[in-house]
Amino acid sequence: MRILHWFRKDLRLDDNTSLSEGLRDSGGDVVPFYMSEPAILGRPDMAAARVRFVLESLTSLRESIEAAGSSLALGHGDAVEGVLRAARATGAGAVYWNDEYEPQLRQRDDAVEHALVAAGVGVKRFHDRLLVPPGLVTTAAGTPFVVYSPFRRACEQHPLAEPHPRVTRLAPHDVPRRPLATLAQLGYVEPLTQPWPAGEAAALARLERFLDAIDGGAHEGLAGYATHRDFPAVRAVSQLSADLRFGTIGIRRVAHAALATAQAAPRLAKAVEKFISELRWRDFYAQVLYHHPHCERGCFRPEYDALPWSGTPEQLATWKAGQTGYPIVDAGMRELLATGFMHNRVRMLVASFLTKDLLLDWRHGERHFMQHLIDGDLANNNGGWQWAAGTGTDAAPYFRIFNPTSQGERFDADGEYVRRWVPELGMLSARFLHRPWEARPLELAAAGVVLGENYPHPMVDHAVQRERALAMYAAVKGKA
Repeated sequence: MRILHWFRKDLRLDDNTSLSEGLRDSGGDVVPFYMSEPAILGRPDMAAARVRFVLESLTSLRESIEAAGSSLALGHGDAVEGVLRAARATGAGAVYWNDEYEPQLRQRDDAVEHALVAAGVGVKRFHDRLLVPPGLVTTAAGTPFVVYSPFRRACEQHPLAEPHPRVTRLAPHDVPRRPLATLAQLGYVEPLTQPWPAGEAAALARLERFLDAIDGGAHEGLAGYATHRDFPAVRAVSQLSADLRFGTIGIRRVAHAALATAQAAPRLAKAVEKFISELRWRDFYAQVLYHHPHCERGCFRPEYDALPWSGTPEQLATWKAGQTGYPIVDAGMRELLATGFMHNRVRMLVASFLTKDLLLDWRHGERHFMQHLIDGDLANNNGGWQWAAGTGTDAAPYFRIFNPTSQGERFDADGEYVRRWVPELGMLSARFLHRPWEARPLELAAAGVVLGENYPHPMVDHAVQRERALAMYAAVKGKA
């Protein structure tokens, strides 16, 4: 029986569960298919940089598929109609795919399955995107976990699944080869950010670079992950987030490659343990959204939907532009606009600043991130923003308020990160780089800094806003 494999967020031939199972079940007769959907592309929180990453990944995937003896069949339009049309055009008796866990995508997949089955076409769906799929682990009471640490411990009781071997042969077919769409054809303006190297080969290269404990010194890559992953100027993170988001690399391949590195270099065992525990945050936020779909638009803790956010549109615009007067916050916001990426520690800082210094609804920040991040993922982005805003799954959330000045001094002590993204402060000494308003006039003049002209005064007083935030949250929590 010929099988149609529907590519979605699994843009690779290596370690692909649905693709591998399709080859086994069909005896090698699998046709590769991809569908672009206006309903998804037209969302107001869709980033052009993210669409560009997908198009470049598809170009890479198409080349790999052709090397495997087939061609990538393409569709565009409504998924229910398009997948059924592709199954008929290729003569497939079944359609296989790797499941999604977002509410909208689950509804779409259910509708596609219903249409296929009604037409006499078989369907098989697989778990592929996570180390532990939703529902595999539960509390002793049989309920989903809502706190990360016990979730992680429960997941660690399950052995990591082995990666699937790379697919080397796919079935030829008669569907005409169509050119991939361009950004302009899909209604997007070319983003100003530099393209993020996309595709399976680029993802594997990033993984190898991260795992190489020698390359770059003791503080970079996996060697520095356990101790320096929170320092934004140090390359101690994998930068695989976009690859994992779109499946240009398999999560099992990543985890097992890290474990193999620890076996070859035991001194890296703690770093690998920490790295895999951080990968599990993806699983955690995916299963939170899966079991609590109201999180997509509202607070995980519904009582916080009553928070009286008082920030202004002007303050939101200032935050987006990276002109808050707090250097570490401004550096992060400018990095996002320039690259489509932001270091995770800085994501937490700018989110805390928006919600607890500016008292602006976390959903404004969540949408801004999704409109610019190459790795923008609904579950991860939503979970991270709600964690920072104090409305999410954290056990004691609302009174965690990051001080942007002390955080900058702790994680960017010499100012390398701030100097990179806020060059107008580049000549200021490290002593005052994260608090330029405390520098003496002569020191500011020597550094070419004129507060209020080429760099802003702090837009709010953090100490004052901290007390306002605490009072606002406490009042809502008290009423609840």
